[in-house]
Amino acid sequence: MAKKFTDQEWKIINEVLNKDPNKFGFPKRIYGTVLVGSFNIRKLGSSRNRSPETWKFLAKICRQYDLIAIQEIMDDLSGLNRIMELLGNDYGMIVSDKSGVFPGASGLGERLGFIFRWSVVERGEVISDITYDRSKVIELLAEHFEAIEKVMKPYSEKYLDWKAGNRRKPRNVKLPAFLSFIRQPYCVSFRFKGFPGTKPYEFMVVNAHLFFGDYMSDRRQEFHALMQWIIERVKDNDKAYYPNFMLLGDLNLDFNNPANDRVNVENSMKSYDKDGNEETDPDRQINVNFPFLDPHPTRSKVFRTNARLSETFDQIGLFFRNGVNLPTYQDNAAMGSTNRSPDYGVFNFVDLFHKALGETVPVEQMSTSQKKKFFGRFEHNVSDHMPLWLRLPLPEG
Repeated sequence: MAKKFTDQEWKIINEVLNKDPNKFGFPKRIYGTVLVGSFNIRKLGSSRNRSPETWKFLAKICRQYDLIAIQEIMDDLSGLNRIMELLGNDYGMIVSDKSGVFPGASGLGERLGFIFRWSVVERGEVISDITYDRSKVIELLAEHFEAIEKVMKPYSEKYLDWKAGNRRKPRNVKLPAFLSFIRQPYCVSFRFKGFPGTKPYEFMVVNAHLFFGDYMSDRRQEFHALMQWIIERVKDNDKAYYPNFMLLGDLNLDFNNPANDRVNVENSMKSYDKDGNEETDPDRQINVNFPFLDPHPTRSKVFRTNARLSETFDQIGLFFRNGVNLPTYQDNAAMGSTNRSPDYGVFNFVDLFHKALGETVPVEQMSTSQKKKFFGRFEHNVSDHMPLWLRLPLPEG
């Protein structure tokens, strides 16, 4: 088992970070703007499973945000409560029940949660899981009945044989169509009330940890189902509690072949602009923007969000009508050009740990054994994902 960071190493890590936080993409707080983010904290469960210095480091990250969505919260909330104790009374928390496994059944269920700064963010009255209702599921079954029957019939035979005690439980079936989420996305209304001299933003904020699974088609089905749900709700914004939506989370999008995967996912996401734009009134047309699909103006490549620096599983997405003062994807090329411009980034704690610990071999050039030793020191104790951030300037008024 890899050796965890010592207290002395944590002291050096914090000194290096404090000396130049911008170097590692640590989000900067700017008056008149709000910082939102997403962080998959690997198996955030018992408060006994991490060292005191690790809890302080995780709290230091969360403290920087006005609103941060957390994924992979376990049923045991003592670890999350440990972070909240370190943050103090200036911060609030809201968390879902466990999802992803039926109560009493074996398996790893997860909660989804938000941490927010009371002085900047107000929580609204509407809080809900996102599901496909029974009628919609029946419609999907009817539309794909033959394809579903084709894969379910042999699976059903194996399943019943297992129930009878005659074989091992069969693996999950590869469904040809979406029916339900592996973990129900969690939707909470938030109002960024801001500061004197600014107007507020109001969002329905969706926190999601989508399916990873054995098949890429399963991931895409979940992603497109969630996108469809949000788009239809934004189109119905005259009735929605808040008209604008924000999606934060680990969407498990595949980026292991950047030359092809990014283009395919980008085209798919940006096509939703067209899907919502059958309106004849330009001000009612829908904008969809996922900034992390585009290379930041200061970079030549898109950000990586996993600790191994190979994938961009995690995303932040904006869904809003024309006329709302939020950045469209055409504006991403100007992100961060001034203090009052929208901006986005990733807190690259992998680079921080690499430099603070005096590693001389670049991560990309490490051997398999070197990577195992380096990443093993923090992938479980801190996380195997890095936190994302998006800074939005509030409208002046």
